[in-house]
Amino acid sequence: MKTKLEKRQRRKYHVRNRLMRDGAPARLSVSRSSKHIYAQVVDPGGRTLCGAGTTKKSLAAGLVGKSKTERAAVIGKEIARLAKEKGVETVVFDRGSHKFHGRVKALADAARAEGLKF
Repeated sequence: MKTKLEKRQRRKYHVRNRLMRDGAPARLSVSRSSKHIYAQVVDPGGRTLCGAGTTKKSLAAGLVGKSKTERAAVIGKEIARLAKEKGVETVVFDRGSHKFHGRVKALADAARAEGLKF
């Protein structure tokens, strides 16, 4: 019987291999825990260009009193702004092992609203 971690890793690799197969320019990788959400833009060579998360001290003051979904939207706006500063306009969305629902979807929608193209 496969453990929960093995199932999660299988889903993650399945999604990532599909993205890499298409020869994508850069990817917006999302990871989340029960309390926090993180996003980073990674180039095809595997180098992180920029990242944002709810644990980032510069964003902490603006996140107080917000729900987890609202916090994810703030992170989506921030990562889109940082990516544009680095000259990245188009990315593919790497949801990892998470469903495209809830906080993950809120982050993606906010990044799209800020002008990042998926």
